[in-house]
Amino acid sequence: MTLRQLEKAYEPKLVEDRWYRFWIERGLFHATTGHAGEPYTIVIPPPNVTGSLHIGHALNNSIQDILIRWRRMQGRNTLWVPGMDHAGIATQNVVERRLSAEGATRDSLGREKFVERVWQWKAQSGGTIVQQLKRLGASCDWERERFTMDAGLSRAVLEVFVRLHEEGLIYRGERLINWCPRCLTALSDIEVEHEDTTGKLYTITYPLSDGSGEALTVATTRPETLLGDTAVAVHPEDPRFNRFIGRRVNLPLTSRQIPIVGDSILVDREFGTGAVKITPAHDFNDFEAGERHGLSRLSVFDHHARLDADKLAAAGVDVAAIATLRALPVAKARPKIEQLLTERGALVKVEPHKMAVGKCYRCKTVVEPYLSPQWFVKIAPLAEPAIKAVEDGRIRIIPEGWVNNYLGWMREIKDWCISRQIWWGHQIPAWYCLGCHRNRIVPGHLDGSWVIPADATPLVAREAPRTCPSCGGSEFIRDPDVLDTWFSSALWPFSTLGWPDKTADLKTFYPTSTLVTGLDILFFWVARMIMMGLKFTGEPPFRDVYIHALVRDAEGQKMSKSKGNVIDPLQIMEQFGTDALRFTLASMASPGRDIKLAEERIEGYRNFANKIWNAARFILMHLGGPSEAVAPAQRSFPDRWILHRLNRTIGAVTQALEHYRFDQASSLLYHFIWHEYCDWYLELAKPALQDAASPAAARARHTLLESFETLLRLLHPLMPFITEEIWQAVPHEGESIVTQRYPTTVEAWEDKEMDEAFASLSHFVSVTRTGRSLLNYPPGKSLTLYGASRNPGQCQWLSQLSAHLAHLSRGAVTLSSTDQWPSDRLLKLVVEELTVGVPVEGDVDLQKARDRIAKQQADGAKEVQRLSGKLGSTDFTAKAPPDVVAEHQDRLRTLRAEQMLLVSSEEQLRAMVAARS
Repeated sequence: MTLRQLEKAYEPKLVEDRWYRFWIERGLFHATTGHAGEPYTIVIPPPNVTGSLHIGHALNNSIQDILIRWRRMQGRNTLWVPGMDHAGIATQNVVERRLSAEGATRDSLGREKFVERVWQWKAQSGGTIVQQLKRLGASCDWERERFTMDAGLSRAVLEVFVRLHEEGLIYRGERLINWCPRCLTALSDIEVEHEDTTGKLYTITYPLSDGSGEALTVATTRPETLLGDTAVAVHPEDPRFNRFIGRRVNLPLTSRQIPIVGDSILVDREFGTGAVKITPAHDFNDFEAGERHGLSRLSVFDHHARLDADKLAAAGVDVAAIATLRALPVAKARPKIEQLLTERGALVKVEPHKMAVGKCYRCKTVVEPYLSPQWFVKIAPLAEPAIKAVEDGRIRIIPEGWVNNYLGWMREIKDWCISRQIWWGHQIPAWYCLGCHRNRIVPGHLDGSWVIPADATPLVAREAPRTCPSCGGSEFIRDPDVLDTWFSSALWPFSTLGWPDKTADLKTFYPTSTLVTGLDILFFWVARMIMMGLKFTGEPPFRDVYIHALVRDAEGQKMSKSKGNVIDPLQIMEQFGTDALRFTLASMASPGRDIKLAEERIEGYRNFANKIWNAARFILMHLGGPSEAVAPAQRSFPDRWILHRLNRTIGAVTQALEHYRFDQASSLLYHFIWHEYCDWYLELAKPALQDAASPAAARARHTLLESFETLLRLLHPLMPFITEEIWQAVPHEGESIVTQRYPTTVEAWEDKEMDEAFASLSHFVSVTRTGRSLLNYPPGKSLTLYGASRNPGQCQWLSQLSAHLAHLSRGAVTLSSTDQWPSDRLLKLVVEELTVGVPVEGDVDLQKARDRIAKQQADGAKEVQRLSGKLGSTDFTAKAPPDVVAEHQDRLRTLRAEQMLLVSSEEQLRAMVAARS
């Protein structure tokens, strides 16, 4: 049999692109509705069309690919739906920057031409991330790639909007919304990021209007909004101020008098001055208070968050103040207001104040509460079933610790503002009759679109109306707003499969199986998908939601370009190979713990890939002779042991993947391959392979290939490229490892007594290696070794495995029932019931050996002290995961046993020094 030999070193660059093209050309990732296997579906969290692969994407998609490759190999009918999100605000910003570089603006192009430019940009430059996902090895069904603005998904968006509107679950109204004065669009609550900062708290006098000389003092962090105040509130049960309810105060800097109202919801009488100004057009709590008291809403800012002269005049601001304040943005208006209040004796004091400032999640501009007509989803009726689906277990959130976060947010959820004042996106399917709203709908100042009054009656339809049902008119204008990007994303699990049509894909692959996502979009996206999926299909959109950790730098800091600590996955894949990156991320994906990523860790798993490669080269060199299959129970000790350990690893890895414990699966594979398979089994197999023509060699070759080919299939979901390259080189059946069966446990391989046998052997070998190290013998030096055990079972195994002991210990081994051996120059190493005698030959420098022991004792004592202190801390044992605590406890026990061995060895060597002198 002629076998293809592997190159001396593994070069990922020469392997990865070749095999990915092979997989695509052979259609190995393509799903069919006629497949006999049970469906297993994942929809990719669609990356932004503007995006480039970052380390968070690498983690998210590595996990998805592990799951989909594993389930595919199990025989499931797997579908991984890829695609991209049109990313309304982000994409529009990119194209606008390009236009700016050309000396143009979106307004100069007009809406239609601008949207054409965005589509051109998408065709030329968008979707870079798709190619980068392929570089990562993502085994998506690329024939089913979708885009949130493709024709099919746009139809689904239209259908959902119309149905929700028909049921009264979408409405248009004037509300206070989050407004980005940079992007010039509304934002939903969860698109606002809050940052802690230190601002100022201004205490201002509001004199009563009745000339009594009395006044209320009000504290605010936003003095510029007082120009829009329409009332002052006090607590109705506060004896200091409740006598003022129903009276009026003079509003500073204006000619207006505003009422004093009683409000137990808005006012906390134990906080601040006990009086609160109410500005319904510029504060969310004040808006609700204004609704309770029937107050007017006076907006004083324009859409750029600048003080508007016309609005100031309408609010009664005096002419002198308007002249000073007109067109000032918030940051400049605030100190001017402070100056004017001081000049007029209305400012009592200014003091530092810690506060949270809301910023746009896209451009980081400070967000303004802004009064504007917008479209909303009435969310409570949709949230209720979504809460129940998690409570009754139809949807599992993993780790379970995030369930309460989800439920808490859903129970407090507010109506969702879904309209955005941009051009790139799904335009809202609503029209307004010009005949019914003659002279009330006028050209706008934002972007040439129409300004539509809040009380205008929209005609929502699947296509543009021809005749007005009210007046019979035929002139209409379409609502200029587009839908929030997350609206179309919320439909992703079923719209990508053909909904609203009852397609074969929808019938076969929906509900999907697993959603892999980060915590940061649990509310942006996951909750909304659950609500929409239940509403429009009657079923949850997925069964499991796996929430992975965040990737941080080695110090646990958030990665950012400004800090210079960003790890670029593309550079990492170039430097260390894709498999090393994937395995690193999987190995660190512990539930509930952020990933602290360092290049040294990735380099370590590159070495792991090299270890596998070298093992493959060794195996291929020894497969060139006859092979004989015998029953597992009749095989040699090395073969029986490795099949037993492989069987246990198969079971444990499968169980770990079933529970989304990618860290455990990685650890199990690493330990088995590096330590048990490469370090022990391949070494144990060498003597049988020396005589290539012997029956022992034929049987060893069979197990060598059988175990290694199984190992490659077990590892493939995590390290797809190197496993395909090696699998194609070893004897195999089939086209690709991608479609081979994932290993399952084999009853005949289960051989419990091999655990005891190997424990005896490895214990003896490890102790002899310790002795060699203490006496500074070269690894290859042949020695006459002695062994004895007080455990009869261990004695029996050592006797049966004496040939293997001699091979691994590099010397002759004499076994006896006691440690009364003929030579008195033996270092006796006692560990539990085993005693190993290592000869102390004449050329051994006893003093240097004692010095080495002393240093090891000192180092070990420090580590024992450190671990003891850690385990003695309730802060650590209460907060650390149980497996981490157990790992520390095991390490401490091992160290203490080593310390006892070192003490005994030092005493013996000291006695030898004394005897020599």
